[in-house]
Amino acid sequence: MHDTAAAITALKSRLGSRVCIMGHHYQNDAVVRHCDITGDSLELARRVPDITADHIVFCGVYFMGESAVLLAKAGQQVHLPAPDADCAMSLMSPAESARAVLRQLHDGGRRVIPVAYVNTTLALKAVVGEFGGTVCTSANARTVMRWALDQGQGVLFLPDRHLGRNVGKQLGLGPDDWHLLELGADGLSPAERDPAHRLWKTPLLLWPGCCPIHDHLTVEQIAAARAAHPGCLVMAHPECRPEVIDLCDGAGSTSFLINEAARLAAEKPGSTLIVGTETNLVDRLGERHAGSCTVLPLGPAICPDMGKVTEKNLLATLQAIETGTAEPLEVDQALCPPARQTLTRMLEICAAS
Repeated sequence: MHDTAAAITALKSRLGSRVCIMGHHYQNDAVVRHCDITGDSLELARRVPDITADHIVFCGVYFMGESAVLLAKAGQQVHLPAPDADCAMSLMSPAESARAVLRQLHDGGRRVIPVAYVNTTLALKAVVGEFGGTVCTSANARTVMRWALDQGQGVLFLPDRHLGRNVGKQLGLGPDDWHLLELGADGLSPAERDPAHRLWKTPLLLWPGCCPIHDHLTVEQIAAARAAHPGCLVMAHPECRPEVIDLCDGAGSTSFLINEAARLAAEKPGSTLIVGTETNLVDRLGERHAGSCTVLPLGPAICPDMGKVTEKNLLATLQAIETGTAEPLEVDQALCPPARQTLTRMLEICAAS
C-alpha cells in the first residue's frame, strides 16, 4: 500500500495541472488522501465547472462521473477508476418507467414537476429535463422542493422515498399530502390510473426507491446508542427512514454532518456524537476530532460500490492518462442537453435562494 501511495504521489507530480482528482466523502481514507477536491454531491457539482485540468479523475460511483461529464468543459475528459461502481438507488428509477408515469400523469391533467435526486442515471435526468424538472442533492433538497411546490402543479420526487418524505415534512406536508406510488408493469398501477385515486390531488408523489445503506439504520440502534452513551447527540443523513430522523437531534447532508461534528468539537468538548450515515465518513470524523469529541457510527453502513474505488485502480487510471491509453467516460450525447439542464437549473435555483 505504501508503494502504491508513493507511486500515485509521484504520478500526480509529473502530471501536474493536467489532472484533477475529485472524491466523494464516502471514499475510504486511502483514496481521499490523494484527492485535490473532496465534497458531497452538491459541492462536487459546484466545483466541476471551475476545473481547468485536461483530465478529471472522479473517485465515486457511476452517476457522479456522468454528472461531471455534463458539467465539464468541452475537451475535458472524465475518468472513473472503478467504472463498475454503481449506485443501487439510481437503478431503482429506470428512465422509461419514469417517462411512462410522467406521461400518464400529464395526459390525465396532472402536469407535476419532477424532482430527481442527483443519485440517478443520466437517462433519468434527461427524462426529468424533458418534463421541465430539475435535480437536487441532500444539501439543497428543501430549497429545490420548495421551488417545485411553488410552481403549483405538484411534485414527483424520485427515487428516494425517504428523502422525499423527510423534506416534505420539513416543508409542512403531512401524511395526507404525499402518496407513495405503487407502480405497475407499464407505469402507474391500475388503481392509480383511476381519476378518483388520491394521487391526482396529492401535492407530493414519491417514487418507491431508497438507499439500501441508509435504509438499514433503525430506531432500535438509536435507542441502543442513547443507552450506551447518555447525553449523546444523534444526527443522521435524510436518506434514513422518517421514523429514524424523527428520533434524531439533527439531520442533514454529509456536509451538514461534517460541520456539526466540527461545531461540537469546538463548542462542547468531551461530547459524544452518533452519526447515521456511511461509515467511512463517520470513522474519518472520529479520527479528526479525537481528543475533543467522540464521533461514532449509529450502525454499520458501508457502501460496497463506493468501496470499489481503491488506490490500486486510481494508480492504474493515472498511469493510463500518462501513457495516453486512458479510456474516458463516454455518455449518450443525445441525452446530454436535457440532463445538463436539470443540473444547471438546480444550481440556478440554489444561487437565487
